[in-house]
Parts: sequence; C-alpha cells; structure tokens
Amino acid sequence: MPTSVEGWPPLSPGERSVAIEVLVNGPLSRTEIARRLALSPGSLTRLTKPLVESRLLVEVPEAGAPAGVRQGRPSQPLDVVADSRYFLGFKITGDMVYGVVTTLRSEIVARHDRPLTTHDPAEVADLLARMTGELSRVRPRVAGIGIGVGGLVEDRAVVGESPFLGWRGVPLAALVQERTGLPVVVENDTAAFVEAETWFGAGRGLDRFVVLTIGAGVGYGLVLGGERVPYSGDEDRGFGRHWILDPYGPLTPDGRRGSAVSLLTIPNIRYQIRAATGRDLSYEEILAAAAEGEPMPARVVEEAGRALGTLVAQIANFVMPQKILLAGEGVGLMDVVGDVLEDTIRGNRHPRATPVALETRVSDFHDWARGAAVLAIQVLVLGAAQM
Repeated sequence: MPTSVEGWPPLSPGERSVAIEVLVNGPLSRTEIARRLALSPGSLTRLTKPLVESRLLVEVPEAGAPAGVRQGRPSQPLDVVADSRYFLGFKITGDMVYGVVTTLRSEIVARHDRPLTTHDPAEVADLLARMTGELSRVRPRVAGIGIGVGGLVEDRAVVGESPFLGWRGVPLAALVQERTGLPVVVENDTAAFVEAETWFGAGRGLDRFVVLTIGAGVGYGLVLGGERVPYSGDEDRGFGRHWILDPYGPLTPDGRRGSAVSLLTIPNIRYQIRAATGRDLSYEEILAAAAEGEPMPARVVEEAGRALGTLVAQIANFVMPQKILLAGEGVGLMDVVGDVLEDTIRGNRHPRATPVALETRVSDFHDWARGAAVLAIQVLVLGAAQM
C-alpha cells in the first residue's frame, strides 16, 4: 500500500485563498497576488508568512534572473512544490479502468490501465486497490484518490446509478478507502473533467465557461463565476437523449429521434452505418471513409457536424460563455466536417454576435482519469467540508 502524506496545515480563509491562487496560477509575485485578491501589502505579508514557514509555498527564482541571484523578497515569486504530493485518478468504463498519477498541479507523471472483467462492486474495489499499490510504488507520497464514473453520484461517495456498470447505491468511496487507507472522492466523470479544466486547463481564470464532450455519450458542464454549476438530482440522467437537434434525424437504440445522443455519439454513429450498409466499421474507419467521400459515411458524418454546430450555437446563444471546450474521444469528427460545423454555428447565431471561442481537444480516458485526480487535489486544498 502507498505511503500517505499529511494534508495541508489548518489555514484561515485568507491563507487558503492565497495558497489556491498560487497553486492554480503560480508562480506569482507578491505584488501580483495582492492585485488578484485585492489585498494590501501588509495583509498579504501577514497571510503569506505562515505559508512560507510551513513550506506550503516556496520562493522561486524570478523568470529570466541569473541562477543564484536573489532579486529581493518583495519581487521573489511564490510557488508550490508540485511534486511534494501525488494524487491518483481513475476513470472506470464498462470494460476498463484507466489510472494516472498526477502532481499537485495535475501533471500526469504515470499511467496504468487494467481490464475490468467484472462489475461486482467489491471486486472492482479490489482492482482499484491493486492498481493503487502499483501506481504508487515509485510515487509513494500519495495524498488521495479520485474516481470518475459515468452516471449519478451522490455526496461524492456513492454511485447512485451507473448504466455502464449496472450499479445502484454502491458506496464506492468507502469500499476503496477501507482497502487503501487513503482519502477517496467519487464523482460523475464529466463533472470531474470540468473541474480539472476549470482549475488547470482551458477554463482557468474564466468567469463563464462551458465543456461539451462527445464520445460514448454526450457530456455538458457549465462554469459560472469561475465555479462549476453543480448538477441537480437529475445529474447525468441523459440530457443529451432529450436535447433534440433535428426532429427528422435518425432513430437509434439510444436517445430520441434526432437527439444529441442519436446524432453525435460514437455508438450511434456506428449503428447508423451498420444499419444502412451492413458493415461494422470502427469510428475511425467511418471518419476516414467520410473524408474520402464514401456516400453513406459522408452523409452520416456531415449530419453529425450540422448537429454539433447547432448544439454549440444553442449553448452560445443561451449561456454566452467566454469559451466552449469541445472535448472527448469523438472530437476527430472536426477534422472531417469542421467547415460544416462552423457554417452551422454562424447560421444559428445573430450576424453581429461575438464569434464563439471554441477550443477543441481530442481527449482519451487518461484525461478523464486526470480529472478524477483533480477532485482529490481539491479535497486536499479546500477540505472535504467545502467541496
């Protein structure tokens, strides 16, 4: 089992704000920290002194300064020691568990995946415990574990419902914690991914930010005031199955006719091709055939591009985000029908509307596991009571 490390020392709200600002945005000079947090120099000195004394924050050389030359305390940037602690993140799918080790700044330093041969909760917890031991063997200072699951998660501890695993009311956090002795937090996988992007990724520093993911399903996350808007009790009950983008669109086994799920998810795109041609092609093969102009794949993929453009435009019209991050294993669609998507967005927006700031990123399951690790980072720095 891994060697756990102590959490952050008890901090006042002001000290915690300074520490988090440096963690997320550092290294930062004291002047910049004071500006960002609207603090007087005296207040900042009072707040940073115990953080430096406890080695939670350290002074680092100023960018561009010669090695060994001290620039003076007021301008000496403050930073965290990113490798002082490590965090484990797991993403559970129907047939695999993807694991990563990250630093305090969510940088992935190790990966380890194992097939999931059973959905029995106790056996899944046993597997996660074994993977914890394997991942932490060379990174022993482990401070916590985060687990991302597709489905409804209650109190960041209990999997209330997961269609992929066939679970209802599974106390996954408790099962894994009793096997590892480490703090464990469980969350919906999309919510975890959004938290990671808000703290350390595309949404860092933004007030209004949206994450839209396409792959095995359709995920959506909204950030307002720099914080993720938590889901209601209907979390991940399938909004994409009921978000109708084309009432005359395809009818597939999963999702209503012309819904976001029917049009955009990898399983349903594959189903459309299989139903129309009898060929069981992979998603990558479908995209390649569409790019070469093969009629049926081109039609299905172009229809998906229009649907995605409609969805992005609707989100932009109603939420008015500063940025939309389009991510997931299905984003390769953009390489084939990016122009269709952009034309559709423009066609569904006011001519004078501010262009949509759309960032795209093909994400694999290790990115989702990293999101789960960020949950463990948040538990450490915010405290479980504030999550």
